Amino acid sequence: MKSHFRNIGLIGRVDSEAVVASIRQLVELLDSRHLKVILEEQTSRALGGHSLQVASRKSIGEACDLVIVVGGDGSLLGAARDLARHDVPVLGINRGKLGFLTDIAADNVADGVGKVLDGEYREEERFLLDMQLKRDGAVIESSLAFNDVVLHSGQAPKMLSFELHIEGEFVYSQRSDGLIVASPTGSTAYSLSGGGPIMHPRLNAIVLVPMFPHTLSSRPLVIDGNSEIKVIIADTNPENPRVSCDGQVNVSARPGDVIYINKSAKRINLLHPQGHVFYATCRNKLGWGSQFIGN
Repeated sequence: MKSHFRNIGLIGRVDSEAVVASIRQLVELLDSRHLKVILEEQTSRALGGHSLQVASRKSIGEACDLVIVVGGDGSLLGAARDLARHDVPVLGINRGKLGFLTDIAADNVADGVGKVLDGEYREEERFLLDMQLKRDGAVIESSLAFNDVVLHSGQAPKMLSFELHIEGEFVYSQRSDGLIVASPTGSTAYSLSGGGPIMHPRLNAIVLVPMFPHTLSSRPLVIDGNSEIKVIIADTNPENPRVSCDGQVNVSARPGDVIYINKSAKRINLLHPQGHVFYATCRNKLGWGSQFIGN
């Protein structure tokens, strides 16, 4: 079947010549199909010498019925936080390293994107996390996170003291390097390197992973995705800790501040090529065995 995509937004990592080359290839492909191309403004400046429509990162989702992000997973994370307010599907072209979220390889742009434009794709809804930092009851900072919200000292090696509450119930007081709160999407990112479990993207769950806790009994905790998480930063912390969202939005906190984390009402619809299987991605990206080895 033919897809309904007519206005295609392009967002790319602007510091990469390889990304710019892929953007040019995409422009040619889309133009050959008589589709309207809208460039994100920084991507437009990196491309240079064109007469295409340009839109800001915040507004490109309003004008498009598909946005293609070229870069690594970090590029897609940043775009996802801006695009989540719009009901626009997102397709990733991998010009990074791991590529858990950016499915189409750089050497398969014409065929991979062409098939998606022909309607050969799977759509997968992912939820984001909503973070609010409160001080004396007032919201000081807020941000969305696609992968994770991380409380950390901002310095190494420094330990933090904090309390964790879930759904209004006290869970524990902890002294550690920090805490990772990850969505299923983020379970294959920083959370995984911290010893957290891999969660299937369709799960309605959140994982909390302590970072080098000062106790052997502290383990990752998987909770219902609709839970309200409250982290109280202890007054005894001598240093101002940091709160980061996807490792890209960084907020300075103070002892006594309270972090609230919830599943956001905003969603991102990721498009995958036909035949995409989450477990196959894990095999390819994490080096899992691909076949049975007999005696």
